[in-house]
Amino acid sequence: MAETQKANLKKLFNFKIAGVSYKIKTSHDEQTVNELVDFVNTKVTEAMGATKNSSFQNAAVLAALNIAEEMILLKRRAQAELNKLEAKAKKLSQDLENAKTNKVNWN
Repeated sequence: MAETQKANLKKLFNFKIAGVSYKIKTSHDEQTVNELVDFVNTKVTEAMGATKNSSFQNAAVLAALNIAEEMILLKRRAQAELNKLEAKAKKLSQDLENAKTNKVNWN
């Protein structure tokens, strides 16, 4: 799809984070945009309550760090699960190969 066609598929959304208005042009659907905005707004609002001077800039940085922490921990857990599944698959493959070899040797 050409870049101009992709750009035409994008919609403009207006939203607020901690009372500050923003506009974004994206190809995501409205539900996804609303989920993203709600998530970030919640994180920024929580961070504003946790900062001493409640500055938006400090809250935005704290929220970004919190979101990054969640993402990195989720990625680590997902990678650990993938590693476990890969090890199980490798063992099953080896077991199958051993079973084939044993069956051939019995005949």
